[in-house]
Amino acid sequence: MSTSPFDALGLPARPDLTDEQVRAAWRDIAAATHPDRSDGGDVPRYTAATAAYAVLRTRWGRSEAFADLAAAADDTAPLPAVPGSPGFPADEAPLEAPVRPGRLLVTAWQLPARIRHGRPLRLLIRAVVAALLCLAVLALIPGQPAAPALVAALITWFAVTARSDLAPPPQR
Repeated sequence: MSTSPFDALGLPARPDLTDEQVRAAWRDIAAATHPDRSDGGDVPRYTAATAAYAVLRTRWGRSEAFADLAAAADDTAPLPAVPGSPGFPADEAPLEAPVRPGRLLVTAWQLPARIRHGRPLRLLIRAVVAALLCLAVLALIPGQPAAPALVAALITWFAVTARSDLAPPPQR
């Protein structure tokens, strides 16, 4: 998407928007631009709004989109005001704590809680599948230069996709 998902829905770029605010913005745009309307609607705007809603419909998605905007901001451009910061208006109290944009890795003490509150059985099954595939690679092509690369690819696949099975990090 070339525009930010917040702009596509006409919302301020803030991670503390509620589910209802995002849903209401999407429904307003969808009702006005749907392709099934008698006037044909506005297909590009409807498509952009639907894609933005898919990103922003969860608290986790809003935090990620806000972090992406902050990371993509030019070094000379000011970052959007984060709730709780000195530049944030006092009358707009945050509903929830934002995810810090620079925080990519979860600390070790949060990982057990994220596993427990996420999808632990699915994570375990995926870990077992990844381990069995690694063993199969090493058994089928031992000593070949491709074996370590395939094992590294399987481990990378597991690490990158494991986030979907973990609960979102606790908000502070």
